[in-house]
Amino acid sequence: MHQGMVPLRWCMLWLLLPLSSRTQKLPTRDEELFQMQIRDKAFFHDSSVIPDGAEISSYLFRDTPKRYFFVVEEDNTPLSVTVTPCDAPLEWKLSLQELPEEASGEGSGDPEPLDQQKQQIINEEGTELFSYKGNDVEYFISSSSPSGLYQLELLSTEKDTHFKVYATTTPESDQPYPDLPYDPRVDVTSLGRTTVTLAWKPSPTASVLKQPVQYCVVISREHNFKSLCAVEARLSADDAFMLAPKPGLDFSPFDFAHFGFAAESSAKERSFPPKPSPKLGRQAHSRPRADIQKVCIGNKNIFTVSDLKPDTQYYFDVFVANSDSNMSTAYLGTFARTKEEARQKTVELKDGKVTDVFVKRKGAKFLRFAPVSSHQKVTFFVHSCLDAVQIQVRRDGKLLLSQNVEGIRQFQLRGKPKAKYLIQLKGNKKGASMLKILATTRPSKQSFPSLPEDRRIKAFDKLRTCTSVTVAWLGTQERNKFCIYKKEVDDNYNEDQKKREQNQCLGPDTRKKSEKVLCKYFHSQNLQKAVTTETIKGLQPGTSYLLDVYVTGHGGHSVKYQSKVVKTRKFC
Repeated sequence: MHQGMVPLRWCMLWLLLPLSSRTQKLPTRDEELFQMQIRDKAFFHDSSVIPDGAEISSYLFRDTPKRYFFVVEEDNTPLSVTVTPCDAPLEWKLSLQELPEEASGEGSGDPEPLDQQKQQIINEEGTELFSYKGNDVEYFISSSSPSGLYQLELLSTEKDTHFKVYATTTPESDQPYPDLPYDPRVDVTSLGRTTVTLAWKPSPTASVLKQPVQYCVVISREHNFKSLCAVEARLSADDAFMLAPKPGLDFSPFDFAHFGFAAESSAKERSFPPKPSPKLGRQAHSRPRADIQKVCIGNKNIFTVSDLKPDTQYYFDVFVANSDSNMSTAYLGTFARTKEEARQKTVELKDGKVTDVFVKRKGAKFLRFAPVSSHQKVTFFVHSCLDAVQIQVRRDGKLLLSQNVEGIRQFQLRGKPKAKYLIQLKGNKKGASMLKILATTRPSKQSFPSLPEDRRIKAFDKLRTCTSVTVAWLGTQERNKFCIYKKEVDDNYNEDQKKREQNQCLGPDTRKKSEKVLCKYFHSQNLQKAVTTETIKGLQPGTSYLLDVYVTGHGGHSVKYQSKVVKTRKFC
């Protein structure tokens, strides 16, 4: 350590540790000293001294005032003091007291003992310069302050809380808090049932001064927030930071990270004792995690909040944080109510006609089937094009069926004269669902082709050549039309691409004519022999192909088998 720092360091303890009878000055903005303060923030922890140009975090017990001191040595010195309440309103005031003549170090005669000087300062009320009561981030700023001893007194009458203080005698050059634009409002540019898009003007700290910043968006269902530390206090679900010592106990055993200090090597070298057990502090009352979310998005100044609840009021705040100092400034927050959930329209199903249905992710659709004639049975054909979908069928309010459907399924239910059927389709959590559904009282005239349970395409590896592949697939006892298509794909054709190709509801009419290999009819009364093979020729050596088989029923509706990727041999 630089030798000149040793007496300066003891200066900072002048009000705290009566270790000497020598009169000292309080710390002021000396650059060497300032660098030491920045490196060793833990030194100021629970100290009565406010360092010049460094933010401190500390704790208040309810109805127990706390005082901080700092000295301005010269008249006409700029001064700025910023107080940030975190999770409770604060009362604070800043006052000025003249230093005892001996405190300047220039008096003659024997200096007064430190205890006597300290008591003199505490007993004198001084001149009140500024006071505030509330939970806003508030500051005192003066371009020309007189010399003297400044006292900052803070009080929380609501509950135990923590706060932050920043004081500097060089406010023009420091600027640790990012600046707000001339219009600091957060605007709602788009409003939906589950999404809200926010936009705000960039901070001049980023756009003009080109300093690194990041924006954090906070979403709450309770209220807007005045500071980021108030948000972080609400986000702390375990209340570990609320465990504080009883008044009179030393704060040093507590983890400085809970008060906004990083765990630095300098703190470890001093061998601070470990955190005490909860029994040493006040009992921390558990509380549920607040309905609040914080998302930091880098330097973008537009953000879409998703997964919100319909017809619900939300409060939105944006904070711009200095990436170097991690100190932040709040934009003027806003609020908005998401749109109401659209009333579900019930789709009428016509007997024997295929209806296309789209269901949003985690959404639902309602369909109604009311046969015009008396009937003994009702048959439902459901063709899920992508992921599984849940189907529920109620007859006159009574639940008859509830199942998950993948691929194509057929359900036959007992009929009832003049009965009405309500079908509810529920999407899954993975993504949107597409499906085709048919309801009929005459299943013999249905549009869907009959299908085998196994709808895979099998490729025969031993029959592969450089220009051909041989594949096989199953059929049924009914005579159907089968068409096979091929498409060249890359060797790194992955599962995501394959999944996009798996929309089984897309028929052969969506394919290019050049991809068509052939069409054929076949069936077999013996299901064990209802299999057909086909050799696809004219392929390129060492090339991958995506193969699809479509089966078309009498009503013209097509179903795609599971796609298959094959690769010809490179050398023959």
